[in-house]
Amino acid sequence: MEETQDKITIGLAQMAPVWLKREMTIEKMITYVDEAAEKHCQLVVFGEALLPGYPFWVEHTEGARFESEVQKELYAHYLDQAVDISQGHLNKLCEKAKTYKMGIIAGCMEKAPDRGGHSVYCTLVYIDSGGEVRNTHRKLMPTYEERLVWAQGDGHGLNTFPLGKFTLGGLNCWENWMPLARTSLYAQGEDLHVAIWPGNVRNTREITPFMAREGRSFVVSVGGLMRREDVPDDIPYAALIRDSLPDVSANGGSCAASPSGEWLLAPVEGKEGLAVVTIDHAEVRKERHNFDPAGHYSRPDVLSLNLDKSRQSNIKIES
Repeated sequence: MEETQDKITIGLAQMAPVWLKREMTIEKMITYVDEAAEKHCQLVVFGEALLPGYPFWVEHTEGARFESEVQKELYAHYLDQAVDISQGHLNKLCEKAKTYKMGIIAGCMEKAPDRGGHSVYCTLVYIDSGGEVRNTHRKLMPTYEERLVWAQGDGHGLNTFPLGKFTLGGLNCWENWMPLARTSLYAQGEDLHVAIWPGNVRNTREITPFMAREGRSFVVSVGGLMRREDVPDDIPYAALIRDSLPDVSANGGSCAASPSGEWLLAPVEGKEGLAVVTIDHAEVRKERHNFDPAGHYSRPDVLSLNLDKSRQSNIKIES
């Protein structure tokens, strides 16, 4: 993509995973990547924890019960199906990105060798148009019951990247509500913000235009779907989970807003599909005339932020 390109087209892939099945979910994601390429997208975005799926069972199956054999077995399966980037689990998506010269943002559950390989992190992965994994942002703070199965991330992935004339950044779910996390991206030039969610209109409807207006940036929110019938028969405790879940656990809510806070795409509820929006960087420049949160309307002499981008580890090896 030309660095001077004002307009880019983005695909919002609202889908249900093949729940808790990594390889089958990847194959389904690829069908959306193919469709996005047919629609001339330069970027396609998937929801939070989509690969291999959000842990919807925790809230409804006594997830906080200590030493529960049910929770242990479900966690063991979750860990087994999580993504190890170093083992090539994302290679098929990387190959598609390279073939189509299209960026991909995907939410995954990452098992991280640099933290021992037995904890899972809610990670936003950015694959660039050359097919390279450019960024892995581990969610800073899992929300409420997520803390029973997800580990805390760090600031290593709080980065921005050029995309045409745009500067791209992104956050997972409720960390979009963290003012300092947003500020860390504004200060790195972000003017295209991607927010990924497990999927509910109630999460995206208010915050998407708010973030757009605050940052004077385009904001793209993408969520997934989860219905009772999406629970596969051959996962641990399938019958228990199916009986415990509501009819709909996630109803989507994918949407997009302009730098003025106006809808480009109102929240899409209850259906799978690829929505497409085209955005124009000229709209960012116009809205920054009267407000620029990290530029002329900031006061770094009064207010500033310290950002630690080190990757957390409990071992330092010196040779």
